[in-house]
Amino acid sequence: MDRLDELQVFLAILDAGSMSAAAQKLRRSPSAITRSLATLEERVGLRLFERSTRRLTAIGEGLRLAEQARRLLADYEGAISEHDAAVPRGLLRVTAPMVFGRRHMAPVVTRFLMRYPEIQVELVLGDRNMDLIENGIDVALRIGPLDSSGLVARRVGEVRRMTVASPAYLAQHGEPATPEDLGRHELILGTAVRGLAEWRYRTGEREHIVRFTPRLRLNDIEGVLNAARAGFGIAQALSYQAAPDLQAGSLVRLLSAYEPEALPVHLVFPSARHMAPRVRAFVDFAVEELGQLPLIRQP
Repeated sequence: MDRLDELQVFLAILDAGSMSAAAQKLRRSPSAITRSLATLEERVGLRLFERSTRRLTAIGEGLRLAEQARRLLADYEGAISEHDAAVPRGLLRVTAPMVFGRRHMAPVVTRFLMRYPEIQVELVLGDRNMDLIENGIDVALRIGPLDSSGLVARRVGEVRRMTVASPAYLAQHGEPATPEDLGRHELILGTAVRGLAEWRYRTGEREHIVRFTPRLRLNDIEGVLNAARAGFGIAQALSYQAAPDLQAGSLVRLLSAYEPEALPVHLVFPSARHMAPRVRAFVDFAVEELGQLPLIRQP
């Protein structure tokens, strides 16, 4: 049994005047209360109560222990309360995908730091999912279905995988009406995520798989978008990646009726138990901030 708990039981007996009354107050069995008192008396090597048929009365040693126990428990409760209400402080390590992190997570982090002056943040950007425990990461932004890693997740929205091309390319080659029409077009393959050279689309329950042999492969989404802007061909990008070009008109969204289901966006962290105030503050702040971004709630 926890030693602080033994002191709490001891004080409950003292205040209630009997072990049965203490058991009722603490919602425990009388036998558990009896064992706790016996363990405490054995630990201190002293008898703490005079026992009568109707009441327990603390003797001198018991009264002195009670005074110390009340002070100790008050200090403990004060320390816990102070910790819970503490101003978030210390180093926070956050990771996010490269483009999303640069465009959206970095501004969120900046605003967070302006609100909490005693926190420092290291923002690690990269398109590889880092092991949070191994790399000492407090919070990660993940796009797509989550694996069963045991991480705690807070959903902040969703993004879509879009097919895009420049107006100049479409003026010269025409606009595909269905995924099957892509076979007559130049397609740019992004290889940041390894896999087959194929794009997947869906209408209702039907899946359309377009397999192709690209003449241009790039492992960087900015390179993919640059090639599409230049009119080389048709590309795929996530909605937040293509949003500035779609708004500017330098790229056009294609085949929207065939787009696959949206991909969820989560903030993940190792544990919700005993979460440091700085982590809890950031997660709450980032969920609210990111949830307001229209680009991660594209229809």
